[in-house]
Amino acid sequence: MRLDGQVIVITGASRGIGEACALELAEQGAAVVLTARNEQAVKELAKKVEAKGGKALGLAADVTGYQALENVLEQTLEHFGKVTGLINNAGVIEPIAFLDNTDPTAWAQTIQINLIGAYNAIRVFLPQFTAQNQGLIINISSGAAFNPLEGWSAYCASKAGLAMLTHSVMLETEGKKIRTYGFGPGVVDTDMQGLIRASGINRVSQIPREHLGPATDVAKAVAYLCSEDASDLVGELDIRHAILRQRVGLQAL
Repeated sequence: MRLDGQVIVITGASRGIGEACALELAEQGAAVVLTARNEQAVKELAKKVEAKGGKALGLAADVTGYQALENVLEQTLEHFGKVTGLINNAGVIEPIAFLDNTDPTAWAQTIQINLIGAYNAIRVFLPQFTAQNQGLIINISSGAAFNPLEGWSAYCASKAGLAMLTHSVMLETEGKKIRTYGFGPGVVDTDMQGLIRASGINRVSQIPREHLGPATDVAKAVAYLCSEDASDLVGELDIRHAILRQRVGLQAL
């Protein structure tokens, strides 16, 4: 599998799953556009990709700002001449608290980042994909989209909304050469899991760190979804998907 010729934008690319995906996609030959609120982090990651022989562009962008994402598209086209894919990875877990003790501003901000941020990115890039009759959208989902967990009301609601957004895109692009996935990475050893463990709320916080999956496995799966070989897997799936794991070369569960 190679991704030569692809230009893929990754939101929330400064660390964790986003960073791992950037490194894996670049290794597979894709040019990557790395976006996050932390400009220094994405520019340093872009340099890391280039030092390994890859092509990268680091851009500061807050997904809650529609114009910021318009600027990402504009600069991507200016720098690489095209764009072939979008990975909606930007997301937050907090506030982790029981609903009657949540901060309303923080709760709304989670919806703004996880759901409206993904909408903003899709709204910016989808017309480009439609015009060129080619495109890829991967929305990083979660088991929390389908299974409620105490203390995660904002996160669960935002990911459930993202799942419906994914299905809406699939429905509205039917018959076009635009592949859309909602991909659940499982419980992954990232900074977010550190926040979850520290909270002590719900069963996920009790999972020992040594039982968490590596971000590199997620990145390999996402890279495969970026290839045409994965066209039969469009829709909702997660890291436990047996066929996906077999194709990627991950150990069977």
